[in-house]
Amino acid sequence: MQLDRTIPPDFRTIQTVNFPTPQTVTLDNGQPLYAINVGEQPIVRLEVLFEAGTWHEQTDGASFFTVKMLSEGTKQHTSAEISNHFDQIGAFVDLSHSPDRANIMVYGLTKHLSTILEMVSEMLTDATFPEKEFNDLRNITLQNLRINLEKNAYVASSTLKERLFGASHPYGRIQKEERITALLTSDLQNFYHQRIKGRPFRVFLSGQVGEEEIALVNQFLGQSVVSEPLLPTTNPVVESQTEPFLLNKEDAVQSSIRIGRKLFKRQHPDFYRMIVANEVFGGYFGSRLMRNIREDKGFTYGISSSIAPMRQDGYWVIGTDVKKEFTNDTLTEIQKEITLLQTELVPEDELETVKNYLAGEFAGSLNTPFEIADRVRLMVLEGLDVDFYSNYIQRLRVVTAEDIQMIAQQYWQWKDLQRVIIG
Repeated sequence: MQLDRTIPPDFRTIQTVNFPTPQTVTLDNGQPLYAINVGEQPIVRLEVLFEAGTWHEQTDGASFFTVKMLSEGTKQHTSAEISNHFDQIGAFVDLSHSPDRANIMVYGLTKHLSTILEMVSEMLTDATFPEKEFNDLRNITLQNLRINLEKNAYVASSTLKERLFGASHPYGRIQKEERITALLTSDLQNFYHQRIKGRPFRVFLSGQVGEEEIALVNQFLGQSVVSEPLLPTTNPVVESQTEPFLLNKEDAVQSSIRIGRKLFKRQHPDFYRMIVANEVFGGYFGSRLMRNIREDKGFTYGISSSIAPMRQDGYWVIGTDVKKEFTNDTLTEIQKEITLLQTELVPEDELETVKNYLAGEFAGSLNTPFEIADRVRLMVLEGLDVDFYSNYIQRLRVVTAEDIQMIAQQYWQWKDLQRVIIG
């Protein structure tokens, strides 16, 4: 029997998801461990997270380089030996940094967790920050920065954040060549002792894990003495700007456009309304921005809008790259789409499509233990309600067309949006 492709397949509207509850354990030294035991494969992800992001540094760049250097040498092992230690057991190490925090993350087989923890513990207590490895990392970082500064999209995105929060704010601060060049290994060592070595941390353990694996974490990470950071968290002043910023490049073929504004955190009462409104406007491939500016006008290959909620604040941004001659027309069409949302209610069928898309996207993002762990981590670190993700879809479902109109009227006034154009 031949399949009739004119008949769409049956579908079921997703109303809810069952979000697993993590097991919370207090290590012997008082630090919390969150264990997410899901998945059928014998794999594990260990994440140790510190309050050691840009927000907590006194010297620009100290956080980024300190975290990246954790695997570049300890009192017992060289950089090559550390790398070989993980390679021999097929483990993958990711050292990451953000304005809010810093973390060391290792993926590997559950049976090798003890070997993983052995080296992670050493990196967190005995890192040495060797000069040669630091210079190598600094040179690579400078090369990458110089390459990025030639990209209009990178400059536009960086400039927007800088103008939304201010050049000295942790959320607006961007890498500068002179700051990187001025850094010393002593700056990294100071930050390491102030924010990482012997300082409070959280552990997230996900995958195929049980009591034996929890005991191993306690053995390696729960025995050290932990005291409060030497440096308190700062409260930087936000210095937003709304006047347009234009950087003309004579040889540029395209313009990178970024439009946005400072917004709010996930705890804000308008958060769910903003999610649905943003999705209608520019959040997915079938959004209004895509239909108008990509499909109807052909100004760009892609355009989108997105919400970036963070721990202390957040922002909303529209981004696209267009041919230079289409720059003003693109801005006009973006403004026109915003005005439509401010003056006309979204049709019910369009709104239902967007809600179904969001529900399916969320359900599909919980396929692996590590994706679930990412959600758990976010709930813990952002101080969200325990039912934040369990009720996520239901909270999106109740958003109305009137809510979306209110969001557009309150948050998307053209005069309040920062516009950055590079090209």
